[in-house]
Amino acid sequence: MTFDSNSTNKKRQRSDRWSRYVVTGFGGLVLLTLVILITHLISQALPLAYTPSLNHLLSLKTPDNEKIISAGDIINSQPMLVRKSDCRLGLKLLKGDALVSNHDYIRPCEHRLSSHSVMGENYIVDVSPNAQVRVLPVRSFNMTDGSAEDIATSTPQAALSNSIAFALPKDEWERRSDWSIALSSKWAVVSIVQDNKVFIRWVNRLRPTQVVDKRFHNIDRLVLLPGSQSVLLQVDDALFLNRLTDEGASLLPIAGNITASLDEKIVFPLAKDRTFFLMNSNTQALTRWVLSKSDKGLTFEQTYQVALPGENVKDVAEHASMNLVAVLTDKARVLLVNRVSGDVVASQQIERSAENIIWYGNKLYGYSDSTLSVWEGRHLSGVTTWASLFEPQHYEGYETEETVWQTTSASDFQEAKFSLTPLLIGSIKASLLALLIAIPVAIGAAIYTAFFAKSRLRNVIKPAIELLEAIPSVLIGFIAAIWLSPKAEQFLFSFAFFLIVIPFVLIVVALVQRPVAEYLPKKLRHGAELLFAISGVFLLGFISVEYAPSLIFSIMGGDGFTMLAAESDSPIGKTTIVVALALGVAISPSIYSLAEDAINGVPNDLKHASFALGATRLQTLLHVVLHVALPGIVAAIMLGFGRAFGETMIVLMVTGNTPISSWGLIEGLRALTANLAIELPEADVSSAHYQILFSPRVFCSCLPSW
Repeated sequence: MTFDSNSTNKKRQRSDRWSRYVVTGFGGLVLLTLVILITHLISQALPLAYTPSLNHLLSLKTPDNEKIISAGDIINSQPMLVRKSDCRLGLKLLKGDALVSNHDYIRPCEHRLSSHSVMGENYIVDVSPNAQVRVLPVRSFNMTDGSAEDIATSTPQAALSNSIAFALPKDEWERRSDWSIALSSKWAVVSIVQDNKVFIRWVNRLRPTQVVDKRFHNIDRLVLLPGSQSVLLQVDDALFLNRLTDEGASLLPIAGNITASLDEKIVFPLAKDRTFFLMNSNTQALTRWVLSKSDKGLTFEQTYQVALPGENVKDVAEHASMNLVAVLTDKARVLLVNRVSGDVVASQQIERSAENIIWYGNKLYGYSDSTLSVWEGRHLSGVTTWASLFEPQHYEGYETEETVWQTTSASDFQEAKFSLTPLLIGSIKASLLALLIAIPVAIGAAIYTAFFAKSRLRNVIKPAIELLEAIPSVLIGFIAAIWLSPKAEQFLFSFAFFLIVIPFVLIVVALVQRPVAEYLPKKLRHGAELLFAISGVFLLGFISVEYAPSLIFSIMGGDGFTMLAAESDSPIGKTTIVVALALGVAISPSIYSLAEDAINGVPNDLKHASFALGATRLQTLLHVVLHVALPGIVAAIMLGFGRAFGETMIVLMVTGNTPISSWGLIEGLRALTANLAIELPEADVSSAHYQILFSPRVFCSCLPSW
């Protein structure tokens, strides 16, 4: 007997030990999974905190008889342009560690040959003695292996669809003292300087027969901005704007108090000419000017300035896919600046030989007449700053500073608007309003089933409500999208009236049902309060739908839907109220289940002690039961908030997904989670957009329902 007992105890202990190991192991796996998940999320967003830097890759020199006029992405086989001593232009490629001639563009020396770069693409500009202009994209030339036969070829194999050809007035061209050309996707514009006057010709690239000529007098300096269909002109110490749509040579004042030598470059336009930087020696600062709407039409307004004491700017280069601007100063220093907020995120010394800079991908090219240097940018997404993510910024085309979420389009050199504020407002607004709807319903139901209802009734109601938690959120979102949203405009005032009046109706029902229940049979008295409450709710619902809107409209003195439409830019069916109704239904079972368990778990001894001291059921509920169960109720509410904040499908399907920085209940919204579902599949991995999408997810991963 003793032996059997000891053997049984050993088996039991061994079984308990292995069970403990298994449970501990699986628990550890769960914790390890959470740690790996959060670590992965942090690793995806962490590059935003790195400081950008430039790593020198190579430096090359050209022969003495060749002058670099335009850099190209030679590392990726895009040629750069050099001007040779015999009036020809040469295309050079990188072969190994040396520059090799690939093609020569040969024209008589009477022709004027130049180059122009537009959004990373180089063009050859050829003007004949008869003022015939040809603009040829360098990529349209047949790139060969650089053999002698190929170099001798003087006729370019250019794709006619990519070339531009137009004529200038011959008499104006022959009297020139200087000239320049600029291109955009729609316009080609040429300026011809003649002593104290300037002739400018605009040519529509899509319709070459559309030509606009303008003449200006007593102009000290001009900058062509074809992307914004405008020209900047300096007269004395003031900067003026002339737009293509302006009558004649009218000038709109932009900035004053400008002092700089005429051979010194002070205006640095970005690729699409909707933003330019102005270096003012008087203020020792580089200021940013963006195209904005005003009462005078589209004009340029100053947004911020970067202080550069004791330095002048040589060149400004814009990154094609990031909000990054590189600023080259005469102290051989490159500043990496966030183009939206103006924050200088990094500063680095480079070779003094660089006079101009340009971005190709993540590589920065710096060149002078005879030297080309290449730097590789590292951690460039670190240009993102807190100000650009959360503070209002003045974006291109906007009248004032705003918080906007609008990622870049398919085109490069597009200003991205990465403000997380509208997304945070959308998530918080929808979650809090959903709690306002869910808390009274869920907590009220929990109090009834855990404290007032009989055991038999509780055993029926509680499982039925908890089963609602198993309904997929996508199904709730689908029902809300196809039924609730279309009905919202018709029943919005009915919903509002119902939600406001329902507490008072239930109080009246509670006061009336007890005297009425005395006349019912004893078998029907228990649970009769539930029947009275349901009847009151249905009666109020009928009144809300049939009579409430007309009553409200008569009090308001007009059509409420018309007033709402005038106050909101969002459709009535896509407003925050509709989203909150769907979210409130989704999170109510979760809040109810935990709150009901917390209230039901209050010891009966405490309730009986309260009754023994003469307290009523209501007093016992308020001062004993709810007081003891409060931690559990708060936990239930926080779980509901986490579920609402982390919900994806409902806010994705029901809202209009409009990122609006507004706390208005009749405005649309876009939640953080919905934004992830929309944009994450299309974001480039390791891009700033991709990493910014992960940054709020690190925070959301700590919420219970994520």
